[in-house]
Amino acid sequence: MHPIIKLVVQRLSLGILLLFAASAMIFGLTEALPGDAAQAVLGQTATPESLANLREEMGLNEPAISRYFDWLGGIMTGDLGSSIVNRLDIAESVGKRLGNTLFLAFWAAVVSVPLAIFLGLLAVRYRDRWPDKLISAITLTTISIPEFLIGYVLVYFLAVKMGWGTALAMVNDSMSLGQKLNAIALPVLVLTLVVLAHMMRMTRAAILNVMQSAYIETAELKGLSVFNVIAKHAFPNAVSPIVNVVMLNLAYLVVGVVVVEVVFVYPGMGQFLVDAVTKRDVPVVLACGVIFAAIYIGLNMLADIISILANPRLRHPK
Repeated sequence: MHPIIKLVVQRLSLGILLLFAASAMIFGLTEALPGDAAQAVLGQTATPESLANLREEMGLNEPAISRYFDWLGGIMTGDLGSSIVNRLDIAESVGKRLGNTLFLAFWAAVVSVPLAIFLGLLAVRYRDRWPDKLISAITLTTISIPEFLIGYVLVYFLAVKMGWGTALAMVNDSMSLGQKLNAIALPVLVLTLVVLAHMMRMTRAAILNVMQSAYIETAELKGLSVFNVIAKHAFPNAVSPIVNVVMLNLAYLVVGVVVVEVVFVYPGMGQFLVDAVTKRDVPVVLACGVIFAAIYIGLNMLADIISILANPRLRHPK
């Protein structure tokens, strides 16, 4: 078997094992929650008969291991179950919510990834000079502030005081693309500020590491400008670690939007998960958890595969 195919198969197998372990952990954590799930759903005024019926419906009378494998079997066949609260099919509810979350994450990535790479290249070009120090200071400040605080500050100053954008990022199918982009402008800005520093710093560090190589010195001795050395020689050879950190931040954009969606009341997976936790809707919590885990593990696995394809030393380990 070709080494690259073997490495890809190993990454895929590891990803499947990690997803299986994540599903078991998610189910175990929901089981470890204090209190009675049926009692939490029906409230303190529930009758013993209604509690018994709901426990039977939720399968709480069966052993936990049996319920786990029944749930896992349903997940593998695409059956996410039904919500306890509204009796709606979870797969249909998740489909629309997941689409909204991916829409938000996509536009955040469109803004943040090129900007992070550009700022990283600019910081290398003016290394240890004021542009490098200013970029590093601003990005490190934004990544050090919790995203919910950034969100509230932007809502107050940009939406309330200046009237730029909307405080509530509500979207629906009847809106045009322009209207949707206007609605999600502030959440996209918050997510960009949160992930920008990590990608920019890793881009800067990867290129500076390559700049110490002998072939870079040769290019400089040939009389090439600093910009040409960075763009044509350093950056292509630093793609592998840059792609890796970009993919990791894309994973964060998808699964880490819970706080941002709650701040802006955005109808995505994060808001859906928080509502389900509040109402103790266990099937919805399980479904959201395993979907987030699958996306995060899948994007990390994709990052590993792209790093292998982009790096000749990994493509030919011998």
